[in-house]
Amino acid sequence: MKFKQITAAILAAVISTAMIPLRVFALDEKDTVKAPAAVLMEASTGKVLFQKAPHEKRPCASITKVMTLLLVMEALDSGKIHLSDTVTTSAHAASMGGSDIWLKEGETMSVNDMIKATAVASANDAAVALAEHIAGSDEAFVAQMNAKAKELGMNDTTFKNCNGLDAPGHVTSAYDVALMSRALIQHKKIFNYTTIWMDHLRGGKTQIVNTNKLLKSYKGITGLKTGTTSSAGSCISATAERGGLSLIAVALGAGNTKDRFSTAASLLNYGFAGWSMTSLNKPNGELFPVKVENGMTGQVPVTVNLSGKLLVEKGKEKAVEGKIVLQPSVQAPVAKGQKLGEVTYMLDGKAVCIRPVVATATVREISFSRVLRLLLMNLWYV
Repeated sequence: MKFKQITAAILAAVISTAMIPLRVFALDEKDTVKAPAAVLMEASTGKVLFQKAPHEKRPCASITKVMTLLLVMEALDSGKIHLSDTVTTSAHAASMGGSDIWLKEGETMSVNDMIKATAVASANDAAVALAEHIAGSDEAFVAQMNAKAKELGMNDTTFKNCNGLDAPGHVTSAYDVALMSRALIQHKKIFNYTTIWMDHLRGGKTQIVNTNKLLKSYKGITGLKTGTTSSAGSCISATAERGGLSLIAVALGAGNTKDRFSTAASLLNYGFAGWSMTSLNKPNGELFPVKVENGMTGQVPVTVNLSGKLLVEKGKEKAVEGKIVLQPSVQAPVAKGQKLGEVTYMLDGKAVCIRPVVATATVREISFSRVLRLLLMNLWYV
């Protein structure tokens, strides 16, 4: 009898537990987020999935080079510079301390190799050499960095140099690092460098090894940049992609390199376990043509672009519902591309995506001259 009672109790407990929604992975800020400031961002939408002191202003060491590399990528895309261009090292660039590739004044390297040295080996001298090559001087390049930061909405950031060496007033925040990292990875060419584990420069004479150890241990890692100084502590901006979900994990001020890598991995695990990208399903309703008042034609066809993906919590992909709402009629004239309605996708009672329904043709306003011209054309072909 006791056995049956115990069995029934166990079964009831199992059923009860099964009915509780389980979170696959949770973040404990004390045990897993071992950095004073951190942010997890989804790259395509910019949505913040986790944050800890996101706007606290802090030095960020060589994470600074994310902005340097962003301006380099933009210069490449615009044709201002080319990968095969020769960069000549100035005395100023050669004087940089910290992590470097020991460039000497007058030494030359291609833009490609300078980018490799900056992205893989975090070379301070190579970063300055690139900056001078693009802007003419280190100072002019830093001005461009601050202008770009303002453009991206990096309100917590002030750059004093292009390589991240400690300098008074050289600060950013975990959120701002995520913003500039998001901008950088839109230039897919950067992954040609940030995914390199080991390579060589100077015709094989100089070996470089990536400072991002997650390249060897984390599934889906694509970059991005590490940084360490006495003032900044151990920092990282880590990017990874799985199943169409692209994440950016930022940790600033960790006590050591082990903590920064474990924190980044924990943030990424949390994101991949909890969210997914889903296609927009067919909305409820039909896309009927919209009636046109006082137009040369009585209606105009419409369309909606449902391409792209939607970020949702895992398990809620099928709960997203779309509804079409169209104007009952529109007054002529109607321009092609004019908005005539919306498709709204709802999840948990909230609008999570709105796509405009637009006219696919132009409808001119009716007038006597247009009607007469149309009548004459019809008579001509009778």
